[in-house]
Amino acid sequence: MIELPDLVAGGLAAGTLSALALGGGLLRLRRQQARQRAEIAALRTQLDGSLRAFTAEVEHLAGRRVPAAARQVAHPHVPEPGPLQPLTTGTPLGIALENVVLALQSEVAAQRTRVDAAAQAGMRGATREIQAALYRLQDALRGLQQRYDDPELAQTLFRLDHENEQSLRRAQVTAVVCGAWVGLAREESHLVDAVTGGQARLAGYHRVQVHNHLETGTALVSHAVEPVAIIVAELLDNALRHSAPDTDVVVSLEHVHHGVCVTIDDAGLGMTRDERDRAQRLVAGDDLILLTDLGDPPRMGLAAIGRLTRQFDLGVDVSSASPYGGVRAVLRVDSHLLSRLDPADRPPAASAPRTTRKAAADRPAPSHAYGTETGAPEPAPGHHEPTDADGLPQRRRRTRAAAPEESPAHRPAQGAARRPEEAAAALGALQSGTAAARAAAENAGAGPGSTPADRTGETDHTDHTDHTDHTDHTDIEGEAAR
Repeated sequence: MIELPDLVAGGLAAGTLSALALGGGLLRLRRQQARQRAEIAALRTQLDGSLRAFTAEVEHLAGRRVPAAARQVAHPHVPEPGPLQPLTTGTPLGIALENVVLALQSEVAAQRTRVDAAAQAGMRGATREIQAALYRLQDALRGLQQRYDDPELAQTLFRLDHENEQSLRRAQVTAVVCGAWVGLAREESHLVDAVTGGQARLAGYHRVQVHNHLETGTALVSHAVEPVAIIVAELLDNALRHSAPDTDVVVSLEHVHHGVCVTIDDAGLGMTRDERDRAQRLVAGDDLILLTDLGDPPRMGLAAIGRLTRQFDLGVDVSSASPYGGVRAVLRVDSHLLSRLDPADRPPAASAPRTTRKAAADRPAPSHAYGTETGAPEPAPGHHEPTDADGLPQRRRRTRAAAPEESPAHRPAQGAARRPEEAAAALGALQSGTAAARAAAENAGAGPGSTPADRTGETDHTDHTDHTDHTDHTDIEGEAAR
């Protein structure tokens, strides 16, 4: 039989062991909780750091990257900053932020194109109204030129007509840049007339020297006449604006293998490499033309050239320098845009420079003998060159044959560069003489037996110039010169 003290001692021992086990478990639980609290604190600190980094990255995206990306759409040279934390590059967060930038640029470019198209449509409609008003003013001025014979009034009307012509050219160029048609439909014309027609639209036309080396009768097909005149006018305007007022701009018309080239050389400041590259991109017509890219105020000349070269399959190059230190611009007209006119039926304008190329019948036969020269007399049969004492032929100095004197009918007109005042005075004198002769003829025909039918054969000196053709100021001067 177990005694009571032994039972108490066993119970105490068991309780002690249980208390010790329970204390050990509680201690382990406390240590585990401490570790968990430390891990939670570390994770919370890490989360707070990531949140602050993400917030800073988003703020950097909104404050710097998005504005730079929007500006880069219009100005590609503007640098775009990268992410604030380089370590995010390539991560899901970095890829997501980069997609935001790309989507923004795409949407800005689309909206920019849409807004510019709307602006071009509005300007196209406005320029149509302006062109119509200027054409009506042009008709009125030419009607006054035909009606009145006063030289001073004729001079004033010529000056006003030329100012109106320049305004009409600017409106036409603006319409072309905005996607409108060139505005005029012409018949086939001599290429030299298209060039001088473009020259006549400029304020400094007297500074342009045109050298015509084309074959007589070289012409443009109808739909290429007005585009060529516009392109020549804009290239000449560029050359005149960027060269000193006391220098000339030289224009040469030459045949090439694939057609005809119109070369324009100025003695201006020239262009830097970047300016030349940008100008070449504009005249090539490959890039999308936006009004906001043309400056303030917009410079539309090269942009209009780019539109026309793309529409009418023409070629323009402004990438080289001229021999005079300025810029050389070359307009190439391919053979499919060329035609031929009979000069006897439809001669070029009287003020157009005459060609320096001789007719095929007047050209000397080519000589293939070595050392011979065109124009040198051929030795008669049986004739031998003099020899020296050793029997070797002696050299003889060759002289060029004198050029035949040019007949007055084939000489170039000396008054092609006359001033508008001189042309107006000459035209006024011509009209005064015409009116006097007409009055004398009427007085002589008013005698006995005369009837109105007898006077129907009188010459009508009224100018029947087509009012849709607004490029013939030089033709009017040529008529005055005649």
